[in-house]
Amino acid sequence: MSYLSLAPFIQKRPWLLRWMRPLSRWYFDNSGYRKLGLKADDLIPEESESVQLALKRLPPKEAYDRVFRMRRAFQCSLAHQLLPQNEWTKPDEDYPYLEPIIKEIEAERTEREDLESMIIKKRTTASAKGGH
Repeated sequence: MSYLSLAPFIQKRPWLLRWMRPLSRWYFDNSGYRKLGLKADDLIPEESESVQLALKRLPPKEAYDRVFRMRRAFQCSLAHQLLPQNEWTKPDEDYPYLEPIIKEIEAERTEREDLESMIIKKRTTASAKGGH
């Protein structure tokens, strides 16, 4: 899930953050996924190995809730309807639940690749005794 993000750049500049926050709220409100009861992490494509492994690592309740949200959104989409407003996902409920696990998996994979690519050289006996 390596992708370019402007978030660190924007967060380091308070004036830019103040300007972008209302714009980001407007974007998230109008993107429509919350009106179907979904969270942002529900929109992450499941094709990559990292995401599939992260889905397996989800706690059972969170996995059940994810499947429920996806099925309900699919039914709404088929019926060309939105959920009633009291069932929309509220901004404070839209927290990242899958992304931290994906980042952890990618860090593990990077560490494993680094360890596997290490070259271990054996010291010779002459260099171990000080060159004599």
